Amino acid sequence: MQTIDTRPVDAASIQTTENPGDGPGVAFFDFDGTLIHGDSLPMFVGEVIGRRRAALALADAIRSGLHRHLRGRGPGADFPGSVKAIFLKRTLRGVPVADALAAAERMIPRIRWHAPLLDTLKAHRDQGRRVVVATGALDLYMPALLRGLGVDDLLATGMEAVDGILTGRLATGNCVRQDKAERVSDWIRRNGPVGPTWGYGNRPSDLPMLALMQRGEVVTIRRRHAQQ
Repeated sequence: MQTIDTRPVDAASIQTTENPGDGPGVAFFDFDGTLIHGDSLPMFVGEVIGRRRAALALADAIRSGLHRHLRGRGPGADFPGSVKAIFLKRTLRGVPVADALAAAERMIPRIRWHAPLLDTLKAHRDQGRRVVVATGALDLYMPALLRGLGVDDLLATGMEAVDGILTGRLATGNCVRQDKAERVSDWIRRNGPVGPTWGYGNRPSDLPMLALMQRGEVVTIRRRHAQQ
């Protein structure tokens, strides 16, 4: 295991050809702020309940999360996690899974891909490596967004559903920060030996995952790389 370079890098300069171990290896990618511009969750909720309602709900979740956290009663592991839990409960509770999946399809043309990292993912695929996306985004919409990219596995945040209706509660841990690192570590253990490992994510939330990699890259998205 190597110490990661935590200096932000221009993704266009990332090298995928070095092979610091036996076998083709595996590359792990964060999604929001790494493979795409911005945060996919508000976009998804906007497709489900309307963009204006989603924006108002997010602002209210931030206020509520702050108040609860200051009282030590936040529902998440940390402040961002509490905001996310409140936001999801207030917006997705009672939504049919079928409606959520339809919203995921409507999201596809709105995603702004980060072209250099998308090229990096494809380069790893072309060199025969396994590709895993590890993200705090929801398992409800990620399969639709990753369709056609040849991703081997997805580690995402699961949503609970009962009789085809979302409860608004998480069915898994929130796949960010330490939870993401633990899930990636477990994936490596279950699928090993994996050969050399690459990781791509943003700072600070992906540093625990990147620290597991033989080569971990902190990615910075620059405006000139915007792609519709």
